[in-house]
Amino acid sequence: MPRSRINGNFIDKTFSIVANILLRVIPTTSGEKEAFTYYRDGAIMSAQSEGNYAEALQNYYEAMRLEIDPYDRSYILYNIGLIHTSNGEHTKALEYYFRALERNPFLPQAFNNMAVICHYRGEQAIQQGDSEIAEAWFDQAAEYWKQAIALTPGNYIEAHNWLKITRRFE
Repeated sequence: MPRSRINGNFIDKTFSIVANILLRVIPTTSGEKEAFTYYRDGAIMSAQSEGNYAEALQNYYEAMRLEIDPYDRSYILYNIGLIHTSNGEHTKALEYYFRALERNPFLPQAFNNMAVICHYRGEQAIQQGDSEIAEAWFDQAAEYWKQAIALTPGNYIEAHNWLKITRRFE
């Protein structure tokens, strides 16, 4: 069973209290409750926020094993992608963002993170003197940012401006 931590932070404590109450009163199966517990312990209020990425990943993988709802699974996959992004494992991160979007195509944050990775790779290609590869990465970043912006107009203003400046906005 995962550890349940309550950080000294007021918001984290409040979330923990509310989450524990909801786990008791919402009519769900014991497996779903257990999956949520692993998700919660891997999430922001616990291992992930403290930089314990290996522990957070273990909790997320266990939550994936237990969780059956595709929508909830999409957020678990998204969070696994975040950890891989934080660790510089961009190929793995992209894989998990894709998997999250397969279950929930309305995750603008996944599209944004994919765009950021592609843009980063484009910048790397420029530094290596490969402008053709860089343009391909930038074009891919543009496509992902367009999807994120379409889902949440008014968000991702810097990306929107970049699309306009680079004439990639339709």
